[in-house]
Amino acid sequence: MTTVNSFQVDLRGLVDLLSHHLYSSPRVYVRELLQNAVDAVTARHAHEPGAEVRIRLSATDGHVSIEDSGIGLTADEAHSLLATIGRSSKRGGEHGLETTRQEFLGQFGIGLLACFVVARQIRVVTRSAKDPHARPVEWLATDDGSYTVRELPDEARPEPGTTVHLQARPGAEEWLVPAKVEQLARDFGGLLPYDITFDDGSGAEPRPVTDRPAVWDRPFPTPAARRVALAGHCSQLFGFSPLDSIDLDLPVAGVRGVAYVLPEPTSPAHRAGHRVHLKGMLLTDQADNLLPDWAFFVRAVLDTDALRPTASRENLYDDETLAAVRDALGARIRAWLTELAASEPERLATFLSVHHLGVKSLARHDAELLGLMLPWLPFETSDGSMSLEEFSAAHTEIHFTRTVEEFRQIAPIAAAHGLGVINAGYTYDADLLALLPSVRPGLKVTELDAGAVTDRLDPVPTSAELALAPFLSTARTRLEAQSCDVVLRAFQPVSVPALYLDDRQARQERDRAVAQENADSLWAGILGSLRGSAPRARLVLNHNNPLIRRIAALPDAALTGTAVESLYGQALLMAQRPLRPADSTLLNRAFLGLLEWATHTNAADSAADTEGDHR
Repeated sequence: MTTVNSFQVDLRGLVDLLSHHLYSSPRVYVRELLQNAVDAVTARHAHEPGAEVRIRLSATDGHVSIEDSGIGLTADEAHSLLATIGRSSKRGGEHGLETTRQEFLGQFGIGLLACFVVARQIRVVTRSAKDPHARPVEWLATDDGSYTVRELPDEARPEPGTTVHLQARPGAEEWLVPAKVEQLARDFGGLLPYDITFDDGSGAEPRPVTDRPAVWDRPFPTPAARRVALAGHCSQLFGFSPLDSIDLDLPVAGVRGVAYVLPEPTSPAHRAGHRVHLKGMLLTDQADNLLPDWAFFVRAVLDTDALRPTASRENLYDDETLAAVRDALGARIRAWLTELAASEPERLATFLSVHHLGVKSLARHDAELLGLMLPWLPFETSDGSMSLEEFSAAHTEIHFTRTVEEFRQIAPIAAAHGLGVINAGYTYDADLLALLPSVRPGLKVTELDAGAVTDRLDPVPTSAELALAPFLSTARTRLEAQSCDVVLRAFQPVSVPALYLDDRQARQERDRAVAQENADSLWAGILGSLRGSAPRARLVLNHNNPLIRRIAALPDAALTGTAVESLYGQALLMAQRPLRPADSTLLNRAFLGLLEWATHTNAADSAADTEGDHR
C-alpha cells in the first residue's frame, strides 16, 4: 500500500537554508551520499560482522545513484528516519547500535534531505538486514515537500542494503555530470575505510574512489623514498613541492597526518587552510584553526576521529579538544625544529633562510627555543647579517633601533665607533631582543637613543668648538623652530656631513606639536601643557667633513643659516623620516635660497669679468 505524506518542515525553505546558509557549496551532496552509505555499512557490520562490503557510486548526466550493502531500512524506519529533520538513525540507543555510535560520520540527522540542494527528486530503494522477513521498501520524495513510502516485491531488491537515486533539479545539472561526481567523490572519500567504486555509465570497468592507506601511513623501503612520495602527494594536493615534511602523529588524540613546509616565505597574517578528514571523510580543506598562528609556514593534511565538526560538517568546532590538539600539533612542529638543530643543521639553515620569521614568532613565546635558535636566527646588525649568538659574543651591550630607516642611517657610524646596534624594525625582532637577557644573563639590551650615539662619537677639541661658537649659535637658532638641537662631533665616515638622531620621546614631542598646530583652542591648550622640557632630536655635525668646515667659515650669517637648513633636510632624507609640513617648507626655502645665492654669485662674477674686458 502506498501512502502520501508531507515532511514536518517547509522543504523549499530548507533547501534555501542548506544551499545559502549552512553549506558553502552544493558539492557537499556527494559527501552526504557517501556518508550515509558508509554509516549503513558500519551498522551492518555491527549487526553482522561477516557481511560483504559494497559501495558503488554511479552517474550519468542528470542522474546520480549510490548503492551499498549496508543495514537497510524497514518501512516504519523509512517513515521515522527519512522524514523528520534532526532525527538520525545513528543516535545511541536506537536499533541496537549503542556500541557503534562513535564509528559513524553523521551526527546531525540532516542526511538525505541535504541532497535536495541539487535534486528535485530522491528515490530510495532499501531492504533491512535486521529483519529477514521484511520486504524491500521504496521511499520517493520530491522538492515540493511530499514523499511516498511503499513496499516492493522481493525481486526489486533481493539482498539487504540501500540504493539512492537523485534526479537533478533545474539549474543544478552541472553538479551531476559524471566527471564532476567522480572528482568530488575522490576528494571527499579518498580515505574512507571501505572500498568505493565509481561507474560513469560508459560500460567501462568501475574505477576505485578510495586510495588507502593514506600516503603518510604507507610503508616505504627507505626514508628517501618516503620523502619523495610525500613530496608528490603535496604537489598533487596543494600545488607546491615542499621544503620538508613533518609527521603529525597524536595517537592519544586520534590524529594522524603530515605538515608540508612551504618552499617560499609567506606573511604571518596569512592564515593557511589545512585539509582535515574526519574518520576518512574530508571535512574541510580550509581549516584555519587547526595549528597555532605562528605555524603559518606549513600546510597540513590529517585524519582524525576525535575532533568535532560544525553543524555543516565543513569545519572544526573550536572547543577544548581542538585547543589541546592544536597545542600538541604545535609542540610536534617545535620538536621537529629541535631535532633539526641537534642533528641536521644544514637542513635547519635551509629552512631558516626561508622561514626565519615563523621561528621568530614562535621563539618570542618560548625562551628555551630562543636559546636553541640563537646560533641560527639571522638579524641585521651594525656588523652585518649574523645570528644573535655571534653578535652577543662581540658586544656585551647591545643597542637596537625600532625602525629600519633609523638603523640604516646609524649603522655605518655605529660600526666605525664600536657601537653594537641591531635593526629591530622587522617583525618580532624587538620582542626577541627583549627576551635576550633571560637566555644570556650577562647581556644588556637597550633601545638606541640620541644621547647614546652622541656620547660614542669623538668630541671636538675645546679650542675648536669655542672658535666655532658663533656658527653653532646661528645653527641652533635657525633649527629652533624644528625642535632640533645642534651638536658638533668628529666621526667616521668622513663623507657623512650631518647625522639626524632622535628617540621615542623626541618623536612623541614632534607628534604632539603637530597635533597642537591642528587642534582647536581647547585641545591646543591641553597639548601645550604636555610639552616636553627640552627637544631631544639632534643634528650632529661632523667636524671631520670638509663641507662642514667650509660652511662654518662662511662670513654671511644668512647664507650660513640656509646651509644649515640644507644639512638638516639632507639628514632627514638620509634617515628616511616622514617630513612634517614645517620640514617640507624648510627644505623648499633652503633649496631656493641656495639657488638664489648660486645664481646671484655667478651673475656678479660674470658682470665683473665683463667690466674687466671693457677695460
